Amino acid sequence: MAEHPSFTLAGLLAVGGTAGFIRTRSLPSIIAGLGLGASYAYSGYLLKSNKDYGAELALGNSVLLLGSAVPRVIKTKARAPVPLGLLVAGALATFYYQKKFREFRFGV
Repeated sequence: MAEHPSFTLAGLLAVGGTAGFIRTRSLPSIIAGLGLGASYAYSGYLLKSNKDYGAELALGNSVLLLGSAVPRVIKTKARAPVPLGLLVAGALATFYYQKKFREFRFGV
């Protein structure tokens, strides 16, 4: 079950990065969207296959997503919906995967 958010975020980031590139010709959008999307897809695969480091990779991806959204939200003064959506998705994913990491690692 822990793999579902990873696969969902992988698809959303890939589509969002591609849409950002098509709309504004922003190379960072497509690179970040496809790169982080692929990393989330790989973490989902690791979690689904019950292999090592799936939760750690998903947590790292989530922290990266959250960390990249914070400056964008501050810069736009919380008016733009895309940075806010990334911030919320990153925060929720970080919370979820830190919980899963603690469950897998410590059995809590």
